[in-house]
Amino acid sequence: MKPEIRELSTDAKRKEKIKNKATSQPRNRKVLDYANTHRKIVEQCQAGNRQAQFELYRQYSKAMYNVCLRMVRDELEAEDLLQNSFVDVFTKLHTFRFQSSVGAWIKRIVINNCINFLKRKKMYFEELEDGIISSIEPDTVVHDLPSGLSLEVVRRALFKLPDGYRVVFSLYMLEGYDHKEIAGILSISEATSKSQYSRAKRKLRAIIESQKQVSNY
Repeated sequence: MKPEIRELSTDAKRKEKIKNKATSQPRNRKVLDYANTHRKIVEQCQAGNRQAQFELYRQYSKAMYNVCLRMVRDELEAEDLLQNSFVDVFTKLHTFRFQSSVGAWIKRIVINNCINFLKRKKMYFEELEDGIISSIEPDTVVHDLPSGLSLEVVRRALFKLPDGYRVVFSLYMLEGYDHKEIAGILSISEATSKSQYSRAKRKLRAIIESQKQVSNY
């Protein structure tokens, strides 16, 4: 009987260990729920709470200003776009359904406003036929930018790019959109988006290398 009792005891301990591990994992693992980020603040904003609106603005205004500045490269215009975008945010916030993070939703409004602003300024893209896309693909895998660069160096170089190059580069590299999404946002072909990104990256590298040479003198 003793061996049998010992075997049952060991099996029970094993099951208990597995159970404890399963129940302890959710407590130890940080679960990311982006859709519900700042949900309480957003719901208070939707109810018309002015303090909550100020808090939502405080949480996102700096990051959204940087988005505007990268897109339009003018501080005053970026500030105007930021303020106008948050007017849109609070006007449309009742339509937000927590299907994405509120930050992503705000950023899309900001980017759309920046794009509309640049389109009014006749932002230019060199359109390409879709059939040329195969000749563009290799160019999209250009050499990485020089390592060890400060954000300020990249920012200054980015501001020297033509609007079309800068916007596509910013959307793809800094804002996380893919070329299909960029094509839809800018009303251009995917081939054009890939070409603009490829050329922007090569030109950005050339600008940075030129700045380094000047600073060495």
